[in-house]
Amino acid sequence: MRCGVLFFSVAWLAGCGREEVQVYRVAKEPEAPAKPGGMPPGHPETASGNMGSPASSGLPKLVYKVPDGWEEVTPGEMRLASFRVKGADSKIADVGVFPLPGLAGGDLGNVNRWRSQVGLEAITEEEMKKQAQPVEMAGSRADLYEMAGEATSGDKTRILGAILRNEGVAWFFKMTGDDALVAQSKTAFIEFLKSMSFAAQQPDLPPSHPPVDGVSIAAARAPATGSDGHVHESGKPQWQVPPGWTETAGGQFLVAKFNISGEGNAQAAVNVSMSAGDGGGWVGNVNRWRRQVGLGELAETEIAKQTTTLDAEGGKANIVEMSGTDPKTNQKTKVIGVMVPRPSQAWFYKLMGGDALVDREKASFLKFVQSAHYPHAS
Repeated sequence: MRCGVLFFSVAWLAGCGREEVQVYRVAKEPEAPAKPGGMPPGHPETASGNMGSPASSGLPKLVYKVPDGWEEVTPGEMRLASFRVKGADSKIADVGVFPLPGLAGGDLGNVNRWRSQVGLEAITEEEMKKQAQPVEMAGSRADLYEMAGEATSGDKTRILGAILRNEGVAWFFKMTGDDALVAQSKTAFIEFLKSMSFAAQQPDLPPSHPPVDGVSIAAARAPATGSDGHVHESGKPQWQVPPGWTETAGGQFLVAKFNISGEGNAQAAVNVSMSAGDGGGWVGNVNRWRRQVGLGELAETEIAKQTTTLDAEGGKANIVEMSGTDPKTNQKTKVIGVMVPRPSQAWFYKLMGGDALVDREKASFLKFVQSAHYPHAS
């Protein structure tokens, strides 16, 4: 197995009406290969319009192991990584990695899009859930879908598609190609998925690099000064941290992270993140939190029934609570999630841990959210 490391950032190109994904790679780029044989024109994910706007929340580093026999090739538009798998009789399978923001069309929309690419009819959300195969990726659950049919060329084709949602970004991992070859490669593809991890280190981008989330690299590295005259380290809000919370290094996409210890081995964590715009919206983030504790997605009307509000700086914050099971530990887990809308951005707070500990810390958590004074607040 070979190891790979990828950096990416996304810049919204002002004034040109299009998006561009810029890829930074540690290893020397291989030469661009010819288009794999057997792939019809308009092959999935070869054009930038297939899966929406690119992700713009943070600069993660993706670490993975490449299975033996996979050839890494230069990724096309919207791809963070591409691989080619060769089989007998010149059969080919294509593997791509695609990071996108927020819901990115929702799981059902993407699964049905894949199904249409092999001539299958659309399915319902209930049917989709029955077909989902859980795979642990980067410490979280991803859902793997398998579908076989015929491509527009008439060739028997199979797709393996996995969807991982991590801190506001939807990651799509997809293998497409000859039916028998993809079926034969399924074990290697799953091992590839399981090898994924995210590292907090970011690439050393130049200050002149195009803005990310509307903020230049130079501005992002400089301390932010609020209207109160105080310096906010790395744009972090000022807040009152409750006793017993221990701040720790946050991962990619996180502004701050705090660990909380309870009785025995009970643990909980508070994550704070910020996204441009509405960060994927309230419904999208609530359903993301629900998936993290093994719960199914809800419609907007159902989420509205479960939503309460809290006074926060500049207006009202949305709050939701949910209980489920941590797929990594199979322990009962509770989440309290908060979204604080701000001008041109959204702040997200999540308290997650054992039921009893989360209940104990709920009041402190909400006071913490209310105490936040944001950079550049007027």
